[in-house]
Amino acid sequence: MVGKRTFNRAGSEPEDDRMRNNDLEAGANKNRRFGGFKDAVEYAMDRRTTASLKEQLKKGVLQDREFEKCRKSDEELKNIKGKKIRKFYEKQNSSLDDWAEVDTIVLAMAEDVMESMNLDADHDGIREREGRLQNVEEHLEDMLPDDVQQKRAKAARNARWWININVIANVTLVIAKGIASLKSNSLSLIASLLDSVLDLLCTIIVWSTSRLVSWRLSALAKKFPVGRRRLEPIGILVFSIIMVISFLQILQESVQRLLPSGDHSTASLPAVAIGAMAATVGVKGLIGLGCFRIKTTQVQALAQDCKTDVYFNTLSLLFPLIGKQAGVWWLDPLGAALLSLYIIYDWGDTCVENMTRLCGLTVDEHLLNKLTFLAYRFSNLVSGFKSVTAYHAGDGVWVEFDILLDESTPLRRTHDIAETLQYCCEALTEVDRAFVTTDYSVQNPGGHTRDHM
Repeated sequence: MVGKRTFNRAGSEPEDDRMRNNDLEAGANKNRRFGGFKDAVEYAMDRRTTASLKEQLKKGVLQDREFEKCRKSDEELKNIKGKKIRKFYEKQNSSLDDWAEVDTIVLAMAEDVMESMNLDADHDGIREREGRLQNVEEHLEDMLPDDVQQKRAKAARNARWWININVIANVTLVIAKGIASLKSNSLSLIASLLDSVLDLLCTIIVWSTSRLVSWRLSALAKKFPVGRRRLEPIGILVFSIIMVISFLQILQESVQRLLPSGDHSTASLPAVAIGAMAATVGVKGLIGLGCFRIKTTQVQALAQDCKTDVYFNTLSLLFPLIGKQAGVWWLDPLGAALLSLYIIYDWGDTCVENMTRLCGLTVDEHLLNKLTFLAYRFSNLVSGFKSVTAYHAGDGVWVEFDILLDESTPLRRTHDIAETLQYCCEALTEVDRAFVTTDYSVQNPGGHTRDHM
């Protein structure tokens, strides 16, 4: 293949055949190895540059993995007597898990990302080879190792399974509590019914927004160029406001009953109401125990929600039950008022949390350390890092790296290092979007105006 055009000119082929082999006509081929000696040289130099970058990055990762020696096994953790010391090592193990995830992504993805750069080494408009990043249409999940993809898919299946079970349980319990509320005048029971109805509504909101986020439609991609992940926290924000307003009504009714002019009759609690509340506590307790063992964010959030429901419904049952048995009329409205205050506080806190995240709240120290470790893995390729900034854009995180390179670094090398770091960062489950800027001096300006901060 080397010198193909030269040999064609020197051969005895007809002029028409020779003309079909020139650069312009070769453009009909979508992918081509190379067409001449100069192309071959450029291709070889391109391969050498890419190989050098990959080798430097891989060498830095593989030669510096001594931190795994610091990991404590489950048996060692159980044998540690001091609670604070055990928590320290548990936190350290969590950091080691994060670093191992970073190393897996860098080793698995960096090579494919770099191989996806400069597909047209001779700049003639024809790709000499195919890139993995282009083949998967930049869906980074498809570039991860099989075991990582399977782990994430399993976590997603487990989350869907438990969420579906929780939805079925909520629908059943809402019907049971609705029937019980018709036969009772207990405010605590009505508060519990309202909590279950709104909890079911919250699940529907989360499910529908997550479905909207997952749709890969070209029309939506053009309309929302950075994705639709913020629909989820916006949905929760709207729902939390509804939750607070609803329980303010329950609180108002409870206070009115406690006033001298209020209804002071003892709340009735028929057997169907007691059965519905007891069933809620039992079902939510079982779901919570099942979710507790699955260490993923979604399922752990569901486990926490079930734990809250167990406490809430237990108290919703005890207040009117004790009040009826003891003949104390004010215990039921007092219990409803206290439960309403708790729900208002809890969902008010959720509302503020989602507002601050939508406004760009900085990430916690644990995640920032993980992102800093990712930057450290590129230390063999860069002169240093000016800054690593990470902040929420809803539930997801946006990250900005400002890297330092020698001012004589070629544009090709600068681009490939920055883009590889960017794609590796966006492969992390917590990150929605990453940006990498380059600089040659730590004394240069930060790169952003402070007028709007």
